[in-house]
Amino acid sequence: MIGMIGLFGGLALLIYLTMRGMNLLIAAPITALLVALFNGLPVFPQLAPEGAANFLTNYMTGFTGFIASWYLMFLTGAIFGKVMEDSGAADSVSKWIVSKIGMKRAALAVVIACAVLTYGGVSLFVVAFSVYPMALSLFKQADLPRRFIPAALAFGSTTFTMTSAGSPEIQNWIPIEFLGTTPYAGWEVSAIVAVFMMIFGYWWLKKMINKAVSKGEHFVARKTDPSSEARTELPNPLLSMIPLLVVLIISFIFHDSLGTSALIIALSGGILATYLINRKYFQNIGQAFGEGALGAVIAIANTAAVVGFGGVVRATPAFETAVGVMTGIPGSPLIGGALAVAIIAGLTGSSSGGQAIALPLLAPHYLDMGVNAEALHRTVAISSGSLDSLPQGGYVVTTIRSIAGETHKDAYPAFGALTVVVPFIGAALAVILFSLGLGI
Repeated sequence: MIGMIGLFGGLALLIYLTMRGMNLLIAAPITALLVALFNGLPVFPQLAPEGAANFLTNYMTGFTGFIASWYLMFLTGAIFGKVMEDSGAADSVSKWIVSKIGMKRAALAVVIACAVLTYGGVSLFVVAFSVYPMALSLFKQADLPRRFIPAALAFGSTTFTMTSAGSPEIQNWIPIEFLGTTPYAGWEVSAIVAVFMMIFGYWWLKKMINKAVSKGEHFVARKTDPSSEARTELPNPLLSMIPLLVVLIISFIFHDSLGTSALIIALSGGILATYLINRKYFQNIGQAFGEGALGAVIAIANTAAVVGFGGVVRATPAFETAVGVMTGIPGSPLIGGALAVAIIAGLTGSSSGGQAIALPLLAPHYLDMGVNAEALHRTVAISSGSLDSLPQGGYVVTTIRSIAGETHKDAYPAFGALTVVVPFIGAALAVILFSLGLGI
């Protein structure tokens, strides 16, 4: 019981401190230490039996492991976003989009851009870095409150694309290993749920933006925003889209053979394409590289801090007990599976982590019961993308704070509505449709 109090109390405290704006490099290790102490984990490896779990080792393994796996992707993604910004390509594309679909659909343009890149295999973090400059320009031209940019970025990336049938994102591929399915498992239900999430989520986003605008909110520029007043001309908008296509195409070609490492090649290609196509429009390319590198370090450090918290959580006896309770939920196996994966994803701050921990326990048990593997695949995939977006989630913190420069207080209400509530409803809809026999 004490361990459980420490586990959920530590998570609640981390969420509270995150919402209050505390630096995650401080909040995450403090709350992880609280979890460790309540669960009787030694603080230092010297105080633990050889090879046993302890606070320092587990926290730093999670922290450094994430940086080792993702730093070059963060670096190239942040630099790509900055060179698109500095060359004027982001402004050019955004103005062209506004001229074609109108000011009122600026948010829709951001959502679509993120959706295309995500479904093309580009990492969620990289999509946020890449599309943010264009999103900023679109919201500025449409005079929309900038606090909704993170919600638009996340909605296009983590809802109706990330966990849908055919998506190359890892959240759609992890179940294959344990269930023997394909990336297109339950595609009929997946298509219905994806369309529902897209329509309902966009309606909700527009409603929140319109309500804010009606109260007098508008776009407020900052000194750190790129200056467009000094530009006498912008590059060709259609040519400026080529670097985005380069990233998408290279990522798609090499995804199967290189996995996430394909992003390093794809983003490097995007940076090179931006330079070759728009080199005469750059204002200060050296500064763009420098700012991109600094932004990548800040973003990955914040995310790694939360991953370290998850590393401590996973090592506690209370977490093992919680997993056992979650995976033993009575009733429909689809409901039990969805809830188990969602809650574990919330505890670890990772949708892929929720699946990787729950499925080795769930899959054999449910398959022996005769549960349809495709239905289980799609249900747990969709549900994994819900509670992983609680305020302390790594992607959440990176997008809201490091990329968009917003506060959780301003940006998270809309962010949470679209990335927690909408996918949760989508998972419930999937369970209902599968229970009715659709796609089985």
